[in-house]
Amino acid sequence: MDRVKTRAGRRRALRALAALAAEAAIPLTYVAPARAVTAVTQGSPPPRARARMITDLIGTNGWAGSSADIEMWRAMGISWGRGSVGPGQPDRRGEIMRIDRTGSAFDGDLPSVLIRNERNGINSLLLLGYTPKWNASVPGDSNSAPVDVDAWTQYVEAVVRKYSAPPYNLRYFQIWNEAAGKLSGGLPQATFWHGPDFSRDEKRSKPYPRAMQDYVERIHIPAARIIRRYHAYVVYGGWPDQGGLDNFRQWLEYRSPASNQRMLDWVDYIDTHYLPVSDFESLYQQYVKNGPARGIWQTEIGNEYMKDPHYLPRYFFDLAVWALGRNWDDPDKYVSMIYHWDGYEPFRLTHRGPPARTYNVSGRSLIVLRQTAGGQLASFPKQVQGGPGVAVNTLLSGNDLVMQVRAPAGWQTVAIPGLASMRSGAARADFIDALSGDASAADDVAVSWDNDLMKVRFRVPDEVNGDSHDEQKGEGGKPGSHAPNHLAYLVVRGAAQRVA
Repeated sequence: MDRVKTRAGRRRALRALAALAAEAAIPLTYVAPARAVTAVTQGSPPPRARARMITDLIGTNGWAGSSADIEMWRAMGISWGRGSVGPGQPDRRGEIMRIDRTGSAFDGDLPSVLIRNERNGINSLLLLGYTPKWNASVPGDSNSAPVDVDAWTQYVEAVVRKYSAPPYNLRYFQIWNEAAGKLSGGLPQATFWHGPDFSRDEKRSKPYPRAMQDYVERIHIPAARIIRRYHAYVVYGGWPDQGGLDNFRQWLEYRSPASNQRMLDWVDYIDTHYLPVSDFESLYQQYVKNGPARGIWQTEIGNEYMKDPHYLPRYFFDLAVWALGRNWDDPDKYVSMIYHWDGYEPFRLTHRGPPARTYNVSGRSLIVLRQTAGGQLASFPKQVQGGPGVAVNTLLSGNDLVMQVRAPAGWQTVAIPGLASMRSGAARADFIDALSGDASAADDVAVSWDNDLMKVRFRVPDEVNGDSHDEQKGEGGKPGSHAPNHLAYLVVRGAAQRVA
């Protein structure tokens, strides 16, 4: 999928996330270092035995703040939230440590949020970070390594001990956010991991030579040992899209001289940010297919990409199709979290009001996706062929064959093998707008047969729901010569039970 956000917009998003957990707390009380433990996978329960659902994949940054918000999350299929925990000891050593607050200004009550999530079937991911300024190795910089590592581990211990236990029962904890060194995108230091010679003026910043070693030895492995000791799972802190996958592999496979262990040995879920689904394949083949990682997450997607109204429905449909072919044996194996579900920009999932919260087009597109592909998911074993200019992706949902199609205006066709057993009946197909959920008139969809090949002819409206921000780009990211496409679902009812 095309990357449409600007570098300046990306930096704004990163700074916004920094506020979510800025100057996170460090508890005072000393806790003995964690004992060596076996991998959490050895003592963990078997995966939940149920079919995969589209909602398993969908999460968001932030929390639902009310019962009305919860209902909107359910309508959009959101089953995960992600947020900060603090404020701890932000000002000085010796303060009473607090880990009961959340939000950009730590003005939200975290325990009540987590209990509400638990009661409503929403999973919660807590982000562990950062360094309080009084303990920062770069003076005054909360995105630098702690001087006193014990203070960091005490914070992690307090959070995981409290929230992994009843009534919260959290199983997933994320260590830091976007720690990296020099980025392939050009920055000498990562936005959330600073060392000597860092400057807010990018032109004056110099590389951080020990970035990888300091993160692995002072942040990641100490925190991961604690998380696994409480039989919980380690989510990597989210590799930034500008970091480059080759650099990410170097970090994952870095072996600490101090412990003779790789960071990868202490990662349960590999996590990236703002990447297309196609980039997951190499990570899956190398680290998930045969271990040691349990799955692949993206704890941030969306943001300015959502200016393209096709982005979210395409992303999650692509992710579902990809996951179904990659041993999706645990509902938590593949998760992506939208940044952000709430705001004032027109591309967020919802507009917070006043007077009342309403859905934006991106939020409505998730509702349509959940309603259209809301059944138990399975791969469609045949190759569907789109006519000229028609792109198609397919899966089975409940009893239906669901095809996500992108096509220009006018009459279009797809050809579907494997459904010859439906020739004897009256096969029915619906054409549904992927953004509004509106179904076309019956006269605008027709099913015919060419021997054993089902052909569905459908009329794409003249006013398509795509625009110049969608995938039609030319060289250098400039608008291409193609007409904008319409995004829709073509659904063959009852096809799942008739596939041969």
